[in-house]
Amino acid sequence: MAARSVIALVSVADVVAGDLADHLERRGHDVRQARQPWEAESLLSAGGIDVAVIGDNFTQAEGRELLKRYGGQGPGGEGGPDFILICRPRDLVDKVLALELGAADVVESPLNVRELAARIGGLLTRRGRVGGELIVLENATVDLRSAMVMHRSGAEDQLSPGQVALLRLFLASPRKVLTRDDIIAAAPAENADAFDRSIDSRIVRLRRKLDTETIITIRGAGYRFDPPTQRSE
Repeated sequence: MAARSVIALVSVADVVAGDLADHLERRGHDVRQARQPWEAESLLSAGGIDVAVIGDNFTQAEGRELLKRYGGQGPGGEGGPDFILICRPRDLVDKVLALELGAADVVESPLNVRELAARIGGLLTRRGRVGGELIVLENATVDLRSAMVMHRSGAEDQLSPGQVALLRLFLASPRKVLTRDDIIAAAPAENADAFDRSIDSRIVRLRRKLDTETIITIRGAGYRFDPPTQRSE
């Protein structure tokens, strides 16, 4: 199994840090936090950090100093973490200075946790870390690796292992009618009491959790997954 990516949250406001850490940890990342300058020095000097998010509880000068010391070439000669600096709106000079010093990204507060997590995920992908397996449906995005459903409303749901197996089966056979026997063989139910008639309820629950109409009932035959068409903006 690949090692978990390590994200450092340095002097990020508590209300944001809590939500962001929870969001990242549920997606399989290891989150470490530092609130004081000495804690940040200890955390970053130890190495092994993939992405460091520097919050605006530090001054921009303090954030840039950490970037200069630990970005690029890290302790021991290994590659240092990618830095994301959080700045206050309209601090254009600070944003430009941070980018010129090698920051991978600069974002303004107040933050959207999901957007920041997506930016972190993009940096991890560029570092060669395993990213999520994202499936875009009409009203939600599914990360199969973490079994998370992210609705457009901002709400999230967790898929069970059986639901992930069922969704993977449909994704592997788009526009193909799958019989009940196909489903039982490839994505068995999660308990021994599930019989053939339970397939209907499993499909209903999956549709509801995904908020999707892409899984079609073909009366007398089975079920078919029709991938949603991408709407042009």
